[in-house]
Amino acid sequence: MRILPQLLFRAIWISLLVVFIVVSCKKDPYEIGLELLPPSDTLYVSKIDTVTVVAYSEIMDSIRTDELPSLVLGSIVDPVFGKTTASFYTQFLLSSEQIDFGVNPRLDSLVLILYYGTYYGDTNTLQQLRVFEVSEDIDYDSSYYSNQSLDTYGIELANMTYRPAPKDSIIIWGKPVAPHLRINLSNHSNYLGNKILFAPDHVLSSTTEFVNFMKGLYVEAIPVSSRGALINYVPSTGLSKMVIYFRNEDVGDSLHFNLPIDLVSARFNTYNHHGYEDASPDFKQQLVYKDTTLGKNQVYLQSLGGVKLKLQFPYFKSLLDSLGPIAINSAILTFKNSEMDSTWIPPPQLAMYKVDSAGRITQIIDELDGLSYFGGAYNKDERIYWFRLTRHFQRLLLSDSVEKYNTYVFPSNPLIRNTTANRVILNGTNPIFSSSPADRIKLSITYTRMQ
Repeated sequence: MRILPQLLFRAIWISLLVVFIVVSCKKDPYEIGLELLPPSDTLYVSKIDTVTVVAYSEIMDSIRTDELPSLVLGSIVDPVFGKTTASFYTQFLLSSEQIDFGVNPRLDSLVLILYYGTYYGDTNTLQQLRVFEVSEDIDYDSSYYSNQSLDTYGIELANMTYRPAPKDSIIIWGKPVAPHLRINLSNHSNYLGNKILFAPDHVLSSTTEFVNFMKGLYVEAIPVSSRGALINYVPSTGLSKMVIYFRNEDVGDSLHFNLPIDLVSARFNTYNHHGYEDASPDFKQQLVYKDTTLGKNQVYLQSLGGVKLKLQFPYFKSLLDSLGPIAINSAILTFKNSEMDSTWIPPPQLAMYKVDSAGRITQIIDELDGLSYFGGAYNKDERIYWFRLTRHFQRLLLSDSVEKYNTYVFPSNPLIRNTTANRVILNGTNPIFSSSPADRIKLSITYTRMQ
């Protein structure tokens, strides 16, 4: 494609002008910069929004979940996505070394304390959990994934039914304490408490020795039958911990010793979507049975290693080549939330990346200008997400090679491990229930025609 140099320079100037002003501007992203052009330039500016977009959802592979900012626990049933259950494995460290439990120590209780963070779903639903001691090492320097499991000793330390109360403080020794979950690990058996209390001196004098001796716990959520919630519990603050309460011959009153889940505690989450057996028929038809044509109506995104969205633009180059020599001033891809119901809060920020055949994730060039320019944030008032892909599509237009990457939208940034549980259902490329063309997945391109 041959383009007059002076006209190409003018088009590039227009594109750069858009980049400079977009961060602080609150106008419609399609119109930014056009009002700044002299009339002679706007004569050559056109807009097209009929570029074919192919979109459909796919089930994600497992994702890394080690050393996340939160430990996710619980089970939830979504009317569309079905059931999701989250459990976790974690180490506990010594709060101090050279411990001495005194003469003839006696166990009072062993309690696991988990401090509440955020949650997703209905916390009024009763939840059930079980706790086991892990028999395999958990290595801080290793990578762990959402579908992994470790062996346990099989001794049930706790089997507890509870109603999550993330907003209710608890009175401890007459004083209010921040909301947390308390799990008694000595109701069923004194085994683990006595194991710690009577550990050899060398185990209690070194954190390294201790984590080899007591490798950690597996906290398993039992699937609920309806509603439910996924709860983020906060480690690494000194608040979430295991506490051993004891007494000895020297002190008659109960004493305690903390075993915290610290910043350097090895830990990871597991997520089970149960094969989407309980998902809606349309969801299963598109994702489980891989009927990609259903992406014309609706597409899906789900966090916690759930669902991603694949995008293709099969006729992009041929369509734009038919327009003659052009330069792209703006390329905006929009998605509309198909749900009016606010029960299921959509992800606050989507992510878009290129993925090669080996699964390697590559950044889209427009993201280098920052998220305020690139987009992906949810507009609650309009129920839309948008991405600006101007430089990405300009590169494709000028390239003679075939694009070797697939484009994917994720419910959260796959390069940053996080524990958001949000999901969203988006209108497809030609939704049958919508009367407005603006509601579909749409790529709008503003371009300058070279004369």
